Amino acid sequence: MAPVDSGLFDRLERFYDALPRPWSRSEEIGSLTLFIREGEGWPYYARPRVGSHTPSAADITATRQRQRELGLPETFEWVHETTPDLLAVARSAGLAVLLAPLLTLDPAALVPDLPVRGATIRYLDPAAASFAADLRASRAVARLGFGAPAYRSSLETVEKTLVIDGAGPVERDAAAPLSDEAVQQARDMFDSGDYLTAVVESSTEGILTTATSQRVGEVAEIVGVATLPSARRRGYASQLTATLAGRLLASGTDLIFLSAGDDDVARLYTKVGFRRVGTACIAEPEAVAL
Repeated sequence: MAPVDSGLFDRLERFYDALPRPWSRSEEIGSLTLFIREGEGWPYYARPRVGSHTPSAADITATRQRQRELGLPETFEWVHETTPDLLAVARSAGLAVLLAPLLTLDPAALVPDLPVRGATIRYLDPAAASFAADLRASRAVARLGFGAPAYRSSLETVEKTLVIDGAGPVERDAAAPLSDEAVQQARDMFDSGDYLTAVVESSTEGILTTATSQRVGEVAEIVGVATLPSARRRGYASQLTATLAGRLLASGTDLIFLSAGDDDVARLYTKVGFRRVGTACIAEPEAVAL
Protein backbone atom coordinates (compact mmCIF):
# COMPACT_ATOMS: atom_id res chain seq x y z
CA MET A 1 0.00 0.00 0.00
CA ALA A 2 1.32 3.45 -0.92
CA PRO A 3 2.36 5.94 1.80
CA VAL A 4 -0.49 8.30 2.65
CA ASP A 5 -0.14 12.00 3.44
CA SER A 6 -1.86 13.09 6.63
CA GLY A 7 -4.44 15.31 4.92
CA LEU A 8 -5.59 12.86 2.27
CA PHE A 9 -8.49 11.31 4.14
CA ASP A 10 -9.70 14.71 5.35
CA ARG A 11 -9.85 15.86 1.72
CA LEU A 12 -11.76 12.72 0.75
CA GLU A 13 -14.29 13.26 3.54
CA ARG A 14 -14.91 16.83 2.41
CA PHE A 15 -15.31 15.58 -1.17
CA TYR A 16 -17.83 12.88 -0.27
CA ASP A 17 -19.86 15.35 1.77
CA ALA A 18 -19.83 18.12 -0.86
CA LEU A 19 -20.38 16.06 -4.03
CA PRO A 20 -24.11 15.27 -3.64
CA ARG A 21 -25.22 18.60 -2.18
CA PRO A 22 -25.98 20.51 -5.43
CA TRP A 23 -28.17 17.62 -6.61
CA SER A 24 -29.79 16.45 -3.38
CA ARG A 25 -31.20 17.39 -0.02
CA SER A 26 -29.79 15.94 3.16
CA GLU A 27 -31.11 14.74 6.49
CA GLU A 28 -29.02 14.28 9.64
CA ILE A 29 -29.86 11.07 11.49
CA GLY A 30 -27.68 10.65 14.55
CA SER A 31 -24.09 10.68 13.31
CA LEU A 32 -25.12 9.89 9.73
CA THR A 33 -25.99 12.15 6.82
CA LEU A 34 -28.54 10.76 4.38
CA PHE A 35 -28.36 12.32 0.91
CA ILE A 36 -31.63 12.24 -1.03
CA ARG A 37 -31.41 12.91 -4.74
CA GLU A 38 -33.75 15.51 -6.19
CA GLY A 39 -35.25 14.20 -9.42
CA GLU A 40 -34.18 11.14 -11.40
CA GLY A 41 -30.74 9.59 -11.33
CA TRP A 42 -28.58 7.20 -9.39
CA PRO A 43 -29.56 7.38 -5.69
CA TYR A 44 -27.05 8.69 -3.18
CA TYR A 45 -25.83 7.14 0.04
CA ALA A 46 -25.80 7.66 3.77
CA ARG A 47 -22.39 8.24 5.31
CA PRO A 48 -20.84 9.42 8.58
CA ARG A 49 -21.41 13.09 9.26
CA VAL A 50 -18.19 15.09 8.87
CA GLY A 51 -16.60 15.74 12.25
CA SER A 52 -18.97 13.48 14.18
CA HIS A 53 -18.26 10.36 16.21
CA THR A 54 -18.73 6.82 14.91
CA PRO A 55 -22.39 6.15 14.06
CA SER A 56 -24.16 3.68 16.31
CA ALA A 57 -26.22 0.64 15.37
CA ALA A 58 -29.28 2.68 16.32
CA ASP A 59 -28.23 5.40 13.86
CA ILE A 60 -27.97 2.79 11.12
CA THR A 61 -31.34 1.25 11.98
CA ALA A 62 -33.06 4.65 11.98
CA THR A 63 -31.44 5.59 8.67
CA ARG A 64 -32.51 2.32 7.06
CA GLN A 65 -36.08 2.94 8.20
CA ARG A 66 -35.99 6.42 6.65
CA GLN A 67 -34.53 5.01 3.41
CA ARG A 68 -37.37 2.49 3.22
CA GLU A 69 -39.92 5.26 3.81
CA LEU A 70 -38.45 7.20 0.89
CA GLY A 71 -38.13 4.16 -1.36
CA LEU A 72 -34.33 4.45 -1.42
CA PRO A 73 -31.73 1.67 -1.42
CA GLU A 74 -30.41 0.99 2.08
CA THR A 75 -26.81 1.82 1.19
CA PHE A 76 -24.02 3.28 3.31
CA GLU A 77 -20.52 4.37 2.33
CA TRP A 78 -17.45 5.42 4.28
CA VAL A 79 -13.65 5.21 4.26
CA HIS A 80 -12.35 2.61 6.68
CA GLU A 81 -9.23 4.58 7.63
CA THR A 82 -11.39 7.58 8.62
CA THR A 83 -14.06 5.66 10.58
CA PRO A 84 -12.48 2.29 11.41
CA ASP A 85 -14.93 1.30 14.16
CA LEU A 86 -17.93 1.57 11.83
CA LEU A 87 -17.14 -1.74 10.12
CA ALA A 88 -18.00 -3.81 13.21
CA VAL A 89 -21.01 -1.62 14.00
CA ALA A 90 -22.41 -1.97 10.47
CA ARG A 91 -22.05 -5.73 10.52
CA SER A 92 -23.71 -5.96 13.92
CA ALA A 93 -26.61 -3.93 12.49
CA GLY A 94 -27.21 -6.50 9.75
CA LEU A 95 -25.27 -4.94 6.88
CA ALA A 96 -23.00 -6.78 4.49
CA VAL A 97 -19.91 -4.69 3.76
CA LEU A 98 -17.87 -4.69 0.58
CA LEU A 99 -14.24 -3.79 1.31
CA ALA A 100 -13.20 -2.05 -1.92
CA PRO A 101 -9.58 -1.09 -2.57
CA LEU A 102 -9.24 2.70 -2.57
CA LEU A 103 -6.60 4.04 -4.95
CA THR A 104 -5.21 7.47 -5.77
CA LEU A 105 -3.33 8.53 -8.88
CA ASP A 106 0.44 9.00 -8.78
CA PRO A 107 0.76 11.64 -11.53
CA ALA A 108 4.37 10.70 -12.20
CA ALA A 109 3.33 7.10 -12.91
CA LEU A 110 0.39 7.86 -15.20
CA VAL A 111 0.78 6.01 -18.50
CA PRO A 112 0.71 8.00 -21.76
CA ASP A 113 -2.56 8.78 -23.51
CA LEU A 114 -2.35 5.95 -26.03
CA PRO A 115 -4.82 5.02 -28.77
CA VAL A 116 -7.09 2.05 -28.14
CA ARG A 117 -7.06 -0.92 -30.49
CA GLY A 118 -9.82 -0.85 -33.09
CA ALA A 119 -11.68 2.04 -31.50
CA THR A 120 -11.47 5.67 -30.40
CA ILE A 121 -11.99 7.58 -27.16
CA ARG A 122 -14.38 10.52 -27.02
CA TYR A 123 -16.27 12.54 -24.43
CA LEU A 124 -20.05 12.84 -24.32
CA ASP A 125 -21.15 16.32 -25.32
CA PRO A 126 -24.34 17.58 -23.61
CA ALA A 127 -24.87 20.03 -26.48
CA ALA A 128 -24.77 17.34 -29.17
CA ALA A 129 -27.93 16.07 -30.82
CA SER A 130 -26.74 12.54 -30.05
CA PHE A 131 -26.37 13.17 -26.30
CA ALA A 132 -29.53 11.32 -25.22
CA ALA A 133 -28.64 8.25 -27.31
CA ASP A 134 -25.01 8.35 -26.18
CA LEU A 135 -26.03 8.63 -22.54
CA ARG A 136 -28.46 5.74 -22.91
CA ALA A 137 -25.78 3.54 -24.48
CA SER A 138 -23.18 4.53 -21.89
CA ARG A 139 -25.48 3.70 -18.99
CA ALA A 140 -26.48 0.41 -20.60
CA VAL A 141 -22.81 -0.54 -20.93
CA ALA A 142 -22.30 0.23 -17.23
CA ARG A 143 -25.36 -1.78 -16.20
CA LEU A 144 -24.37 -4.79 -18.28
CA GLY A 145 -20.71 -4.59 -17.32
CA PHE A 146 -21.36 -4.39 -13.59
CA GLY A 147 -24.08 -7.01 -13.85
CA ALA A 148 -21.67 -9.66 -15.16
CA PRO A 149 -18.65 -10.48 -12.95
CA ALA A 150 -15.42 -9.77 -14.78
CA TYR A 151 -13.59 -12.77 -13.34
CA ARG A 152 -14.52 -16.42 -12.89
CA SER A 153 -12.85 -18.54 -10.22
CA SER A 154 -11.85 -22.11 -10.98
CA LEU A 155 -13.03 -24.77 -8.56
CA GLU A 156 -9.80 -26.71 -9.08
CA THR A 157 -7.33 -23.81 -8.66
CA VAL A 158 -7.08 -20.44 -6.99
CA GLU A 159 -6.60 -18.77 -10.36
CA LYS A 160 -9.20 -16.49 -11.89
CA THR A 161 -9.89 -16.05 -15.58
CA LEU A 162 -11.36 -12.97 -17.24
CA VAL A 163 -14.91 -13.49 -18.47
CA ILE A 164 -15.36 -12.26 -22.04
CA ASP A 165 -18.55 -14.04 -23.05
CA GLY A 166 -21.97 -12.60 -22.41
CA ALA A 167 -23.77 -9.37 -23.21
CA GLY A 168 -22.73 -7.32 -26.21
CA PRO A 169 -24.02 -4.60 -28.53
CA VAL A 170 -27.40 -6.29 -29.04
CA GLU A 171 -28.17 -6.26 -25.32
CA ARG A 172 -26.84 -2.72 -24.97
CA ASP A 173 -29.06 -1.44 -27.77
CA ALA A 174 -32.10 -3.11 -26.23
CA ALA A 175 -31.98 -0.73 -23.24
CA ALA A 176 -35.07 1.41 -22.76
CA PRO A 177 -34.83 5.10 -23.70
CA LEU A 178 -34.11 7.53 -20.87
CA SER A 179 -36.79 9.94 -19.74
CA ASP A 180 -36.57 13.58 -20.76
CA GLU A 181 -36.06 14.47 -17.09
CA ALA A 182 -33.11 12.09 -16.74
CA VAL A 183 -31.45 13.45 -19.88
CA GLN A 184 -31.96 17.06 -18.79
CA GLN A 185 -30.57 16.38 -15.33
CA ALA A 186 -27.50 14.79 -16.93
CA ARG A 187 -27.11 17.84 -19.17
CA ASP A 188 -27.25 20.10 -16.13
CA MET A 189 -24.58 18.06 -14.35
CA PHE A 190 -22.30 18.06 -17.40
CA ASP A 191 -22.87 21.76 -17.97
CA SER A 192 -21.68 22.44 -14.43
CA GLY A 193 -18.20 21.40 -15.55
CA ASP A 194 -17.85 18.98 -12.65
CA TYR A 195 -18.87 15.83 -14.55
CA LEU A 196 -17.36 14.13 -17.59
CA THR A 197 -18.16 10.82 -19.25
CA ALA A 198 -15.64 9.30 -21.62
CA VAL A 199 -16.33 6.30 -23.82
CA VAL A 200 -14.46 3.87 -26.03
CA GLU A 201 -16.36 3.57 -29.28
CA SER A 202 -15.95 1.26 -32.25
CA SER A 203 -17.17 2.27 -35.70
CA THR A 204 -18.78 -1.16 -36.05
CA GLU A 205 -19.83 -2.04 -32.48
CA GLY A 206 -20.68 1.35 -30.99
CA ILE A 207 -19.94 2.30 -27.37
CA LEU A 208 -18.08 -0.50 -25.62
CA THR A 209 -16.56 1.04 -22.48
CA THR A 210 -17.55 3.96 -20.29
CA ALA A 211 -16.06 5.93 -17.39
CA THR A 212 -17.22 9.06 -15.56
CA SER A 213 -15.41 11.61 -13.44
CA GLN A 214 -17.07 13.70 -10.73
CA ARG A 215 -15.20 16.68 -9.36
CA VAL A 216 -15.34 19.03 -6.40
CA GLY A 217 -12.70 21.75 -6.54
CA GLU A 218 -9.31 20.13 -7.04
CA VAL A 219 -10.47 16.62 -6.10
CA ALA A 220 -12.05 14.18 -8.57
CA GLU A 221 -13.30 10.62 -8.40
CA ILE A 222 -13.45 8.29 -11.39
CA VAL A 223 -16.52 6.06 -11.22
CA GLY A 224 -18.63 3.77 -13.36
CA VAL A 225 -15.73 2.25 -15.32
CA ALA A 226 -17.28 -0.65 -17.20
CA THR A 227 -16.88 -2.62 -20.43
CA LEU A 228 -19.42 -4.72 -22.27
CA PRO A 229 -18.62 -8.33 -21.38
CA SER A 230 -18.17 -9.19 -25.08
CA ALA A 231 -15.47 -6.50 -25.42
CA ARG A 232 -13.27 -7.42 -22.46
CA ARG A 233 -9.57 -8.27 -22.69
CA ARG A 234 -8.85 -5.42 -25.11
CA GLY A 235 -7.37 -3.03 -22.54
CA TYR A 236 -10.19 -0.55 -23.00
CA ALA A 237 -11.10 0.10 -19.36
CA SER A 238 -7.58 0.74 -18.11
CA GLN A 239 -6.63 3.04 -20.99
CA LEU A 240 -9.92 4.94 -20.77
CA THR A 241 -9.29 5.47 -17.06
CA ALA A 242 -5.77 6.74 -17.77
CA THR A 243 -7.00 9.09 -20.51
CA LEU A 244 -9.71 10.52 -18.26
CA ALA A 245 -7.20 10.94 -15.42
CA GLY A 246 -4.84 12.79 -17.76
CA ARG A 247 -7.59 15.21 -18.75
CA LEU A 248 -8.40 15.85 -15.09
CA LEU A 249 -4.75 16.56 -14.31
CA ALA A 250 -4.53 18.96 -17.23
CA SER A 251 -7.57 20.84 -15.92
CA GLY A 252 -5.95 21.45 -12.53
CA THR A 253 -7.19 18.52 -10.45
CA ASP A 254 -4.46 17.50 -8.02
CA LEU A 255 -6.14 14.54 -6.28
CA ILE A 256 -7.73 11.83 -8.43
CA PHE A 257 -9.02 8.66 -6.85
CA LEU A 258 -11.23 5.64 -7.46
CA SER A 259 -12.52 2.54 -5.74
CA ALA A 260 -12.07 -0.90 -7.29
CA GLY A 261 -14.51 -3.75 -6.92
CA ASP A 262 -11.84 -6.18 -5.74
CA ASP A 263 -8.09 -6.79 -5.74
CA ASP A 264 -8.10 -8.15 -9.31
CA VAL A 265 -9.63 -4.95 -10.65
CA ALA A 266 -7.35 -2.85 -8.46
CA ARG A 267 -4.30 -4.45 -10.07
CA LEU A 268 -5.47 -3.23 -13.48
CA TYR A 269 -5.52 0.34 -12.20
CA THR A 270 -2.08 0.07 -10.63
CA LYS A 271 -0.73 -0.68 -14.11
CA VAL A 272 -1.78 2.75 -15.35
CA GLY A 273 -0.57 4.83 -12.41
CA PHE A 274 -2.87 4.38 -9.42
CA ARG A 275 -1.66 3.29 -5.98
CA ARG A 276 -3.70 1.75 -3.18
CA VAL A 277 -4.02 4.00 -0.12
CA GLY A 278 -6.91 2.51 1.84
CA THR A 279 -10.29 0.82 1.78
CA ALA A 280 -13.69 2.16 0.79
CA CYS A 281 -16.57 0.46 2.59
CA ILE A 282 -19.90 0.00 0.80
CA ALA A 283 -22.64 -1.55 2.89
CA GLU A 284 -26.15 -2.82 2.23
CA PRO A 285 -28.49 -5.24 4.01
CA GLU A 286 -27.38 -8.85 4.10
CA ALA A 287 -29.21 -11.06 1.62
CA VAL A 288 -31.90 -13.17 3.23
CA ALA A 289 -31.68 -16.86 2.31
CA LEU A 290 -34.94 -18.26 0.97
